[in-house]
Amino acid sequence: MIIAAVVALVPLVLAGLSLRVLKEYERGVAFRLGRLREPLGPGVRLLLPGLDKLIKVDLRVVTLTIPPQDVITRDNVPARVNAVVLFRVVDPVRSVMSVENHAVATSQIAQTTLRSVVGRADLDTLLAHRADLNEDLAKSIASMTEPWGIKVEVVEIKDVEIPEAMQRAMAREAEAERERRAKVINARGELQASAELRDAARTLSESPASLQLRYLQTLLELGADHNSTVVFPLPIDIIGPFLDAFRGRTAGPVPPGVNGTSPVTQRTHDAH
Repeated sequence: MIIAAVVALVPLVLAGLSLRVLKEYERGVAFRLGRLREPLGPGVRLLLPGLDKLIKVDLRVVTLTIPPQDVITRDNVPARVNAVVLFRVVDPVRSVMSVENHAVATSQIAQTTLRSVVGRADLDTLLAHRADLNEDLAKSIASMTEPWGIKVEVVEIKDVEIPEAMQRAMAREAEAERERRAKVINARGELQASAELRDAARTLSESPASLQLRYLQTLLELGADHNSTVVFPLPIDIIGPFLDAFRGRTAGPVPPGVNGTSPVTQRTHDAH
């Protein structure tokens, strides 16, 4: 009879008590009659109904998206910037005792810090040196959330929107910069080519025969295409030796009567 009574009383006792289960990534902050108790770890926890109150705190990393913020950079360029913040609770007691809602508070701090940090930077820094801004944002937000038991893991600027007029101006600036670089490269190429041509002309001037060979090689290259007609002038110093040789072969003794007189008349004049 006594054992049966005890077995019957056990469900009644358990019903009067409150059992809570905390997951491995959760911690419990319990209050008994308004007084803070020790943090509760994962597992089955027994609470007294009407006397204890339990608040569960998640220790996992929370992803917080900052909505787009309208900011004006240091060089007076309007922009819309949004970002993402990754944070987690490292002290469950302080996250409950120091702030009413740590997630909302972290979101508001991140928004105001984003506008402040971006407003101190110019547009070029915002577009080209985003890593430095992310580091400044993380330090600024972490300094404010550390007293709440919140650790900021990562702060990343996701997107930067600028007006279309500014985008067109930046495109024209980039195009002009590319044209400037192309002109500089072309001028450097012309300078190097002129130096090489000067050296080549100096070398060819030391040997006239090499200049003639170069001339004939150019003729050979032009003659490779049989479908074109090329009129190529010949310098006198090349064909001069050939003309002199031809005149020497054609010159000989003058035959009688070539100068307009007969042979008899020529002998008569010789006798006199």
